[in-house]
This record gives sequence, C-alpha cells and structure tokens, in this order.
Amino acid sequence: MAGAEDMDRLLAEVLAATAPLRGSGRVATYIPALADVDPNRFGIAFADGTGEVHGAGDCDVPFSIQSISKVFTLALALERVGPALWDKVGREPSGSAFNSIVQLEHEQGKPRNPLINPGAIVVTDQLVGDGGADAAIDRLLAFLRVEAGDGSIRVDDAVAASEAATGARNRSLAWFMKSFGILTNDVETVLSAYFRHCALAMSCRQLARAGLFLAFDGRDPCTGREVVAWHRARRINSVMMLCGHYDNSGEFAFRVGLPGKSGVGGGILAVAPGHGTIAVWSPGLNEAGTSAAGAAALEALVERTGWSVFF
Repeated sequence: MAGAEDMDRLLAEVLAATAPLRGSGRVATYIPALADVDPNRFGIAFADGTGEVHGAGDCDVPFSIQSISKVFTLALALERVGPALWDKVGREPSGSAFNSIVQLEHEQGKPRNPLINPGAIVVTDQLVGDGGADAAIDRLLAFLRVEAGDGSIRVDDAVAASEAATGARNRSLAWFMKSFGILTNDVETVLSAYFRHCALAMSCRQLARAGLFLAFDGRDPCTGREVVAWHRARRINSVMMLCGHYDNSGEFAFRVGLPGKSGVGGGILAVAPGHGTIAVWSPGLNEAGTSAAGAAALEALVERTGWSVFF
C-alpha cells in the first residue's frame, strides 16, 4: 500500500494526465436536471484499508451518482432476501443498452443482470418488500451514511423529480416486467424508490469510503465489522466486472481490469480488492454512457499501481 504522501502525489499525477480529456464527451441531457452540469468538473478519491480517503480535484463536490446506487441496493437486497433474488434477475452481461426492452421481451420479463435499468428495478422491488418506498430509501440512506461516515448524504429531490417526469421508458420496463409477474409491488411504488436512489448526491470522497467494504471481502477494514457476507461481496464485485458499464463493460475490463460501476451523472466507483476503492467524477460521457475522462483516469491509475484482478 502506498503511503499517504505517495497516494496524494499519485492522484495529482492522474489529475494532470487526464486534464486534456476534461470536458470531453457529452453530459446526460435526457434527464433535464443533469443537462446543466459543468462538463469541466473532475474529481477523484481513493479510500484505503485504514479508512483514510485521499482526493484531488473536485473530490468534495456532491454529484448525482445515478446508476452507481445500484451496487448498494444490490448489496441490501441480497442481505434481505438472499439467493432468492436470482430467481427474478440474471447475472449475465447484457450487450445491449441499459434500458433495452427488446432483450427483456425475448427473455420473458427476466432482466439479464441487476445493474441494467430493468434489473435494478427488480432489485428495488425486492428491497421495498412490504415496507414501502420511503422505508426502503431510509434504509439505503442510513446504510450509506454509516459506511461513508457522513450523515450529510441525501437524495437530490430536484433530480428525482426530473427523473420521474421523464421516466416513460423505465415505466414501460416496469409494467412489462409486472405483466410477467416479476415485480411484486405496485409499479409506481417501486419507481418512487428507484428514481430517488438514482438521484442520490454524493462526493467522490463519500462514495469511495461508502464502497470500501467491497475491497475487503464485505468487511469494514477499519473495524472488522461485517457489512455484507464475504461471498456476497465477491459476487457483487463479479457482477460489477461483467456488467457494470452496460455494453461498454468489456472495454472497461480490458483497459482498467477492476470491478466498477458507472453512472450517467459522470461518476465511476471502482474496486481494487485488498487495496481500496476509487471514485472518479467527470460529467462528459462516452457513447456507452460511461465518463470519458473518468475511465481514462482509472486506466492511468492502474498503470501506475499495477492494481488489476488479472495480475
């Protein structure tokens, strides 16, 4: 593990190396509340095995984590219902757009994996259970605030409202799955929770620290407390590696070699098992919806550290 000064210097190097890419790509415009985000923002943070979080750039600026929230809802749903979750959602890469309805129809309403939109809606349905959408969001917020050690993490209500107002495709996906008996709860109840957890606002520092248990077999390395069972942490990492970037997942694995999850807000959470977690944010997206400068920053980081599940 690099020392604190070494890590600070490394993150500064990565920040400088990726400066020419800052502002590249296109911000997500199909969610109106995200359309006006400054594309030149860039932050990166690394949480290590001592719980210390190192950062550079705009690492303390909250942003909309969007689909990165799917990692945490998956962890909570697995703890709630266990392996029964896999009866309703698969574990295979999609190879299709994150909101494809064609694939869902072909597979009779069962989503290919929990990190595409229909799969995450199913996970949200299981997290809601019989307790309602508000209770599910309260549990998620409590979980993230504990894991990040920061009580200020919140849902951005303006982004959630914007998602709900423009969520016709997600409603179509949800109703389609409901018709196959995949969803248990009322569609609008599930989507109320889904839109809100995608609208979570977190900084790179908060996000990296919140995901740290995934780098240490489900335990908080500072306290030894089990956050999720070790086998579930490993399975979450495997799904992130295979499915975390939609139809860009293979390219990300090829270039970065770490489990990761991107969001259309421009964030990426990556896990370096045994070392720590990295969160990066740059709003400009490539054609597959992954942060262009963020992915390049992670590639630059692993080139300098040698961290990869393939070494």
